[in-house]
Amino acid sequence: MYDYIIVGAGSAGCVLAARLSADPSVSVLLLEAGPADDAVEIHAPAALNRLFQTEYDWNYTTVPQHRAAGRSIYWPRGKVLGGSSSMNAMIYIRGSRHDFASWRDDHGCAGWGYEDLMPYFRRAEDNSRGPSAYHGAGGPLSVTDPRYKSAACEAFIESAIEQGAGANDDFNGPRQDGVGWYQLTQRGGRRCSAATAYLHPAMSRPNLTVLTDALVTKVIIEGGQATGVSYQRRGQAETAQADAEVILSGGAINSPQLLMLSGVGPAAHLIEMGIDVLADSPGVGGNLADHPVVPVIWSTPRLRGLWEKSGNSSALRWQLTHRGPLTSNVAESGGFAHSTPGLPAPDLQLHVLPAPYQNQGLADPTQRAMTILVGLVDVASRGRIRLRSTDPRHRPAIDPGYLSDPGDARALAAGLKMAREFVTAKSMAAICKSELSPGAHIRSDAELLHYIRTSVVTLYHPAGTCAMGGDSRWHTVLDPELRVRGISGLRVVDASAMPSLPRGNTNAAAIAIAERAADLIAGRAPLAAVDPADPADAPTSAGAGASPTSPTSASAPTSDHALPVPPRATVQPPVQQRHQRHDPAHVPVAPAE
Repeated sequence: MYDYIIVGAGSAGCVLAARLSADPSVSVLLLEAGPADDAVEIHAPAALNRLFQTEYDWNYTTVPQHRAAGRSIYWPRGKVLGGSSSMNAMIYIRGSRHDFASWRDDHGCAGWGYEDLMPYFRRAEDNSRGPSAYHGAGGPLSVTDPRYKSAACEAFIESAIEQGAGANDDFNGPRQDGVGWYQLTQRGGRRCSAATAYLHPAMSRPNLTVLTDALVTKVIIEGGQATGVSYQRRGQAETAQADAEVILSGGAINSPQLLMLSGVGPAAHLIEMGIDVLADSPGVGGNLADHPVVPVIWSTPRLRGLWEKSGNSSALRWQLTHRGPLTSNVAESGGFAHSTPGLPAPDLQLHVLPAPYQNQGLADPTQRAMTILVGLVDVASRGRIRLRSTDPRHRPAIDPGYLSDPGDARALAAGLKMAREFVTAKSMAAICKSELSPGAHIRSDAELLHYIRTSVVTLYHPAGTCAMGGDSRWHTVLDPELRVRGISGLRVVDASAMPSLPRGNTNAAAIAIAERAADLIAGRAPLAAVDPADPADAPTSAGAGASPTSPTSASAPTSDHALPVPPRATVQPPVQQRHQRHDPAHVPVAPAE
């Protein structure tokens, strides 16, 4: 018997385990289907693609995508302590102010606006630049400037500025637009995953139990109340009871899958699968959104590639000093832009790599090249997750519905044209010899659209499949306190709760969601909303790094920033205007293709 059972030790699950177990009067069980995060490749930043299709990866693929040339697209997702934060590119991006205003105003999610989430972003953060109106210091999550900067990524910044882009040294500051270096979730040249930041400092607590290799198979629901979970570990079937709540933090794929396996989901689909319907929740698995991306690749014969610099000597240097090429996050620089004038916020994000991006990073480089990944971060297309089997070990059917809204392809085409312009500027022209993809022969709009359909892949940001929303939103799965509608004692806290995708990499937003959820679950008053654009909003005189004490009850206040750590225990082209609003309650779900 535990007070709280958390399913999934990913970005959100690690935050919840640490924050909830900071109260020594409650007991917390954290269940993770994957292994511990002890592989060297997890902690060496540039080795991230070496984790793909290993024991640390769920290794998903989508159903064939009708509008993407009938291709099934590989989706890596972390199956390890830290989840996808243990295998992502470590880019710290929160999203646009407009995104969170939309959550609050368009989707009825009171308490989830930009001003509401800002104190949670700051509480989580330990920014190497120090505290400011937009940033925190002293929090668990280390955010730093890159230690290693490739010449190709620097040439992109210089060329984009020459072409008229603005320089931006903080994409999480007053504005997103512009180009620059990404800040990273690293600490001392090593990956700072959610497990590193939150979970490991808390694992000595006697009231926190963490089990790896534990696949949860079902939420136990009795009389409309979640009372525990069933799981498999090392070939044995086990159960655990929750006295207070069961919290799903499996992510945009696993959380809706587990809800449906447990009898919570679209009634017709559950009946079709032979599952008893305990709560008819049509939105479970729907509203699936992901950021699509297409690569533009140029040969750079005079520049040694990052892969050439990552041999034995670099590995030894990293092991001894945590410096050098292996500290690269690969997607080192980039920026945000508008595909067409008049949009309320950028809809394109660029990631620049000092390497050819081939076969989604699964293919080793064979020639010197650089890549600009053109990604769409305001996505109109929607898809869904559905069960293939009642066996929880079977992968669900993942249909992101890529390019099902024609505006997505048009915006990506505009981004491709924009990226091609950068190579005509001095810095990139000096290092780029020829265009490898799409290829100089691809010029017309029809040819570009064909290239997009045959090349589009994931930017690794699925979300929205257990969307929260106000009471008037018929098909939202969660209320604004992340409680599952129709079932007591059950919440979902992860990226699946997002009603729409934020503009940018989703890890920071998932962590902020869990930070706020921890206060909601523990019954603490949410941190006071702040607007960093207001001159009156500034760091407190106590400083962002003040050392708090551990709360002694569920209602005890927590510090605005640092994670409480109790004493160690002795136990274990111009395009048409695109629509900006997406309401999960009113988005039709296309059948799997």
